[in-house]
Amino acid sequence: MQPKAGGRRPSGMDMKPRLYRSRTDRMIAGVAGGLATYLEIDPTFVRLAFLLGLFTTGPVAVLVYLACMFVMPREPHITYF
Repeated sequence: MQPKAGGRRPSGMDMKPRLYRSRTDRMIAGVAGGLATYLEIDPTFVRLAFLLGLFTTGPVAVLVYLACMFVMPREPHITYF
């Protein structure tokens, strides 16, 4: 479906991705898996970025991870009937 004139999509088609902690792709709390899904990249890259941040900034990376763990909501359950 082509966008209407003016570049806008019809209402109901504006699906924005949501940032959630992953329920399936998780090592600790699902933060890296959720960020990877949101950014559409491999979760290994996000985990490596956190590891690099740990070595370069020390406890700041741990605090950022903990903040994400408490701020990011869990991915909702999908129920099929």
